[in-house]
Amino acid sequence: MKKINLRDYYPFYAKDIVVEVSEEIALLLREYELLEEAYRIRTYRYKAFYSLDYAGGIERDMAALDQKNPCDLVEQLYDREQLYKALASLPEKQRNRIYAHYFLGMSKSAIARAEGINESNVRKSIEHGLSNLQKVLEEIF
Repeated sequence: MKKINLRDYYPFYAKDIVVEVSEEIALLLREYELLEEAYRIRTYRYKAFYSLDYAGGIERDMAALDQKNPCDLVEQLYDREQLYKALASLPEKQRNRIYAHYFLGMSKSAIARAEGINESNVRKSIEHGLSNLQKVLEEIF
């Protein structure tokens, strides 16, 4: 067992409070201290101090980019709804493979391994699925 001072970890403590913790917890707390210090040094070195109070702060610029017109949001929701409807109209295998590749970010080889088939079959299935999806979406729009 190792003794630690809680005041070192909780600055709002007014007086020292010493407790015993296991070695495992003590190592985790030490690792936390090292990571915090590395972060502080990195922000100091690269002058990565940004504040919303600062007139040229990047947070404010990014917040302005995130603001979207309500009409655009409604249009995005409509487009997404139509995309999901079009995906639902595809055969199950094509739909699942397209979803796994584009939505879940799986590679075509990973999909092939998971299904126990050739990667070329997955590639062709996705290509045909995208072709069918394009036809369905052209009818809608």
